[in-house]
Amino acid sequence: MERDYDVVIVGGGIAGLATALGLKRVGIRAMVLEKSRKLRAKGAALILFPNAWRALDAIGVAHNLTSLYSAFTQLKVQMHDMNKIVTASSCEFRGYVTDVSSGKVMPITFSGTQDGEGMGVTLVHRKVLLEALAQELPPETILFSSKLDSITTKVHQDSSLAVLHMEDGTIINAKVLIGCDGVHSVVARWLGLSAPIHSGRMGVRGLAVYPQGHGLNHQVQQFVHDGLRAGFVTLNSTEVYWFIVHKSSAKGDEATKDPELIQKDVLENMAKNFPSAYLDVVQHSDLSTLTSAPLMLRFPLDLIFGPTCKGNMTVAGDAMHPMTPDLGQGGCAALEDAVILSRHIGNSFIKDGGIRSKGIKEALEGYVYERRWRAAGLITGAYISGWVQQGGSSWMAKFIRDKIFYRFLYKRIFDAVNYDCGKLPAVSSEAEEN
Repeated sequence: MERDYDVVIVGGGIAGLATALGLKRVGIRAMVLEKSRKLRAKGAALILFPNAWRALDAIGVAHNLTSLYSAFTQLKVQMHDMNKIVTASSCEFRGYVTDVSSGKVMPITFSGTQDGEGMGVTLVHRKVLLEALAQELPPETILFSSKLDSITTKVHQDSSLAVLHMEDGTIINAKVLIGCDGVHSVVARWLGLSAPIHSGRMGVRGLAVYPQGHGLNHQVQQFVHDGLRAGFVTLNSTEVYWFIVHKSSAKGDEATKDPELIQKDVLENMAKNFPSAYLDVVQHSDLSTLTSAPLMLRFPLDLIFGPTCKGNMTVAGDAMHPMTPDLGQGGCAALEDAVILSRHIGNSFIKDGGIRSKGIKEALEGYVYERRWRAAGLITGAYISGWVQQGGSSWMAKFIRDKIFYRFLYKRIFDAVNYDCGKLPAVSSEAEEN
């Protein structure tokens, strides 16, 4: 069986669904190939910062989420602009870092202005975000149980086509191919990008459930101790997202997948000296949400100088810029990608009156040019943040972390979350519906 599509997106995660929705908003129908049998809900929750909310606003789904979640502290501030008083929404993201060995508590804050549908800093269920994106897509946009085996190319009627060979024997021809297929992306590998590297750390994540309510404050609590970094933050009145990051040489297959063993290891080994509040959260975990995985990243120079696009093919999300979670920017950056990629393709589509090889090549090159340095900076900032916070318990490590990083560098690094990815080009409502 052979099928033809204008745009094919490999991967139905955050980047893939958001890109499909962004393209829909500019009048382009995309087909999403997802290897799983249903939406991938792996990953309990993620924090959406102002840059993510601006992206969600641009693709038209922010309003579907704002009523479901509470942002961290939001304030109304007045600014004087050309003799006028302008009222803007300001968010303040508050939290505390506890040094387990000394008991010292360090307050940390992030603040910034937010407009539109933005909610500042908000923790959301990953599954809910995916469902919100999927619900806005036309029926049959996502082809589940579609696993990509290999990629070739061909020229047909003066147009370059990406030829996708699926495991079930189906052949799919695409005028545009976008790889949103995660850290171990088949599309990224075909483009020639170097494989992501292991950061030397593992991350354990889970969701705790308190049917009668947890009674915790809506703020981030973090803990550092002898090369470990952990924390928890409330999602709502009954659920708490938690994590712990530890040093390890494991690269994937060595990490246990058994949730009971994961929970036991955290309680009895890694976090045994942590405060009772943290241990109680881990104890209340919904075992189906527990995951343990290596923290991977793409070497920034590989991203800056590597082949992130080729003709009518490119990558987005973790396929382009896998990064450690220390800035909470993996999902946020994927949403930025979706808007910027849709904007460049949409402008080409409007200008050329359709998908044209030359216009698409220039559009993808423009997208990569706009994203390359931004993504490399996020990868670097996240790695430095994790390295400093898990530097160990020596006096030097603590001095760098407490006196330099938290007091001076933390806010500067987090300035990245105020990034604005812009808007999508306007198209007629009739074109968008098509």
